[in-house]
Amino acid sequence: MTDNDQGRKPRVHGLGGVFFKAQDPAALSQWYARHLGIDAQDWGGALMFWNRADTGESACTVWSPFKADTEYFKPSDKPYMLNYRVDDLAGTLAALRAEGCQVLDRYEESEQGKFGYVVDPEGALIELWQPAPDDASTAPPA
Repeated sequence: MTDNDQGRKPRVHGLGGVFFKAQDPAALSQWYARHLGIDAQDWGGALMFWNRADTGESACTVWSPFKADTEYFKPSDKPYMLNYRVDDLAGTLAALRAEGCQVLDRYEESEQGKFGYVVDPEGALIELWQPAPDDASTAPPA
């Protein structure tokens, strides 16, 4: 991600996850493993590791199929949800609200970090993720 035209640091520093609906998530995961080498872990998704361009720190992108009838992507009716990594979730959500974006009142906090949600102009749910500083579950294997 590059600085924007106002010289500010970008709000998003990477793709945090790709989540999509599947009729049979386990079978689809097996297909991706066999044909594309994307090996899902026991929880059903895969982690793809990379280094941040701005800091050099290790990071990951989560790849995960969801059951077709999941409610997790609501209020969107799209069959996918993208997750973007941010350094300052509260600041990002406040700025998006001030800009008139559809920020949801939905907020989650877990051992993986903090999550907030916004709906883009075409109705897709966007999950914003501020990773926990010491989240071992998304660290590259030793």
